[in-house]
Amino acid sequence: MSALFDYAVVGGGIVGLATALKLGERHPSARVLVLEKENSPALHQTGRNSGVIHSGIYYKPGSYKARFARAGAESMRAFCERYGIPHDICGKLIVATRQSEVPLLDNLYARALQNGVPVERISVERAREIEPHVACIAALHVKSTGITSYRAVCLEYLRQIQERCGTVHFGKRVRRITGDGTPHRIECEDGDVFESRFTVNCGGLYSDRIARASGVDPQAKIVPFRGEYYELIPSRRQLVKTLIYPVPNPQFPFLGVHFTRMIDGSVHAGPNAVLAFAREGYFKRTLHLGDLAETLLYGGFWRLAHKNMGEGMHEVWRSLSKHAFTRSLQQLIPEVRERDLVPCAAGVRAQALGRDGKLVDDFLILKGRNTLHVCNAPSPAATASLEIGAEVASQVPDAAARSTPLSLSQS
Repeated sequence: MSALFDYAVVGGGIVGLATALKLGERHPSARVLVLEKENSPALHQTGRNSGVIHSGIYYKPGSYKARFARAGAESMRAFCERYGIPHDICGKLIVATRQSEVPLLDNLYARALQNGVPVERISVERAREIEPHVACIAALHVKSTGITSYRAVCLEYLRQIQERCGTVHFGKRVRRITGDGTPHRIECEDGDVFESRFTVNCGGLYSDRIARASGVDPQAKIVPFRGEYYELIPSRRQLVKTLIYPVPNPQFPFLGVHFTRMIDGSVHAGPNAVLAFAREGYFKRTLHLGDLAETLLYGGFWRLAHKNMGEGMHEVWRSLSKHAFTRSLQQLIPEVRERDLVPCAAGVRAQALGRDGKLVDDFLILKGRNTLHVCNAPSPAATASLEIGAEVASQVPDAAARSTPLSLSQS
């Protein structure tokens, strides 16, 4: 027998849980199911990120990212306050350390104003009042940036889902979604089958595979990039009071190594960004031949690699050399030494990459037959999770929910 649900959400990370929560709020009488392949929530991108509540300064005006980040920063702060989740709106500095970066910093300032993000140009003296150990020749102060624990946020989402509207099953890796959608079958690798009138794919690192197994071509592939971090030893944490970011290289898709004070008081430095040899490649030696072959046989990857060869090799060298990593950090805080840094947990970014070699720069939400597929949800997805969940719920047809009793069907 397989239970029939109004809505099923595949993936128990922060986007999946927020989506389930918002579906329940929008359709209070609906039966909502969450399927997560791990034995607890938020073990991948959500539980391994920097915990930053982003302000939305970097993103293209009018994009999902820009709109969701701005609204998400406020809704996440309010959510944390309401439910007693530790958080701190500590602000951050974005600093130029060489003259060639000043025009780029000015561009960021203009973009922040376009996105409605409060930001202030500040003097070097003011920057050093905020961060006494920073090196810079110009800086922006973004007061609305904060930090929290997104795993704690997820646990609160989970509590509310189970209390109000939903059923959550852990240890359920979805293999495929079949049928014409009235209803369709969700088949798990352990043999369990669930039925749903509407299904939302929030599978993160596996979202493209789930989409394809459901008959939807995302026209992009998830390529995993490992973000490698060091942590300042406790006696050197006083070097960083808030968050310190460099001016990002507009030709490279990552922000560069930066300092982040975590909600537990520790200070992380990173991330370095290198190709992971497995979709769950959290360690340098982790290798999954199928995952790696899928990346290396994908033309889009080689087009990206060719375009970013110089920066890519620099990232690889910094991955192999602690000395090189430290030198990058010293551009922001000259007092940092190799002995001040110890390795800490890495994360893997599920980055959608088009066949043309261009990174999908915004959230990618695709429609299938009574399905929606969130096939790209990079930063600021955690910050904006409530906004993403609400957006996805708004795209689900009301007809999917019924107030009549649901029956069981033969599996």
